[in-house]
Amino acid sequence: MRNFSLKLLVTLLTVCWAAAAHAQDFDTKAPFAVLMDYESGTILFNKAGDEQLEPASMAKLMTLAVVFDQLQAKKLQPTDEFFISEHAWRDGGASSGGSTMFAVLNSKIPVIDLVRSVIIQSGNDAAIALAEGIAGSELSFAQMMNQLGKEIGLTGSNFVNATGLPDPAQFSTARDLATIARFIIAQFPEYYPIFSEREFTWNKIRQMNRNSLLEIGIGVDGLKTGHTEAAGYGEVVSTAATGRRLIAVLHGLKSMTERTEEARKLVTWGTRGFELIPVFPDGTPISYADVYGGSAGQVSLMGKGNIDLFLPKGAQNCPQATVTYKAPIRPPVKKGDQLAELNVMCNGSVVQVTPLYAGEDVTDGDIVRKATDALKELALGWL
Repeated sequence: MRNFSLKLLVTLLTVCWAAAAHAQDFDTKAPFAVLMDYESGTILFNKAGDEQLEPASMAKLMTLAVVFDQLQAKKLQPTDEFFISEHAWRDGGASSGGSTMFAVLNSKIPVIDLVRSVIIQSGNDAAIALAEGIAGSELSFAQMMNQLGKEIGLTGSNFVNATGLPDPAQFSTARDLATIARFIIAQFPEYYPIFSEREFTWNKIRQMNRNSLLEIGIGVDGLKTGHTEAAGYGEVVSTAATGRRLIAVLHGLKSMTERTEEARKLVTWGTRGFELIPVFPDGTPISYADVYGGSAGQVSLMGKGNIDLFLPKGAQNCPQATVTYKAPIRPPVKKGDQLAELNVMCNGSVVQVTPLYAGEDVTDGDIVRKATDALKELALGWL
C-alpha cells in the first residue's frame, strides 16, 4: 500500500484552522455507533462500526431495499397484492409476540401497504409476505438481499430472513446498515417520505411510527428501529436539518429511552460539531498514482464531484491528509475506476475517508514502457 502526504491539502487547511484551540471529543453509551456523511459516504464517527452485530429489525432496511429495487425495475407494482401465508401469519403475526400489522390469514394485501407496515409498524408478517410474494420463499428472498448487498458495497453482512428475527447466521455491522440507508435515500426518493409518516392503520388497529426521533424537532425523517433481548436497542436515523444530510447508526443500548437520547446526541453533535471546508472542485486532480506497464506512467486521482471536508470544530493538529492505494496498479485503467482513498486525520484519528477515481484511461504500454517499468520494479520495488 502506497501512502502519500498531501502538502497542498495541508497548506490549504492550515490557513482555515490556524485559530483552532481545543479538540472536541464525543462518545456514546452505544457499543456500536457510526455517523456517516450522506453526500460523500465519509464516516465522521466510528465506534466498533465494522464489528459484527445482530441487526434485529434494522435488517428490514435490506428487505425494503430489495422491494424498492423491484418496484423501480417495474418487476413489481405498488398495487400488486400478496398473500398472507400461514408462515407470515403464525411466525410474524400477533401470536408470535413480535411487531406485526395484524394481517389476516389467507388475505391479500397491496404491496404499498405491506411496505408501509414494514417501515412504520416494523411488521414481521408484512416483511414475510413481501419476501414470499417476490421470491416464493423467505430463504430465496434472503439470497436476493445478499446479492443486492454485495452490489451496493456491504462487506460485513449476511441475511437469512426478511424480518431480522434472531438467527446465528444473520449479522451485519453499523457501517453496513448506514450504507443500506444511504442507498435507499439516494436511489428511491419516491419512497423515502414513507419513513417519516407518523402512523399507519391496518385491520382497524392504529400504530405509531416506532422512530421516536421524528417528533423531537431535530429534523430526523427516517429510518428504522430494532430490538431483541440479546442485542438490545438500536436505530438507523437520518436528518438533513441543516442542509447537509447525516446518517447515524447506534445499537446495543439498554432501553428505548436510552436509544432515543443517544441517537439525539449523536445527530446533534454531527450537525453542530463539524465545519464544511471546500477543498477540491470537481475535476481537480488530487494526486497521482503510478501505473506499471501502462501507456502512461501515472494516472490522476480525483473525487466524484467536489470534495469538501467535514472537520471537527476547534480541533488541534488538524488536518493531516494522505492518499493511499495498493501498488502496483496495472493497465488497463478506465476513467472512473476507484483506485485510491483520501484519508483525513485530526489529532491522530481518521475523520474522513473519501474514495478517489481514475481521471483518465490508461491502456497497455508498448514493450519499451513495460521493460522500463520492469527494471524500475526490480531496482526500486513498488511497495
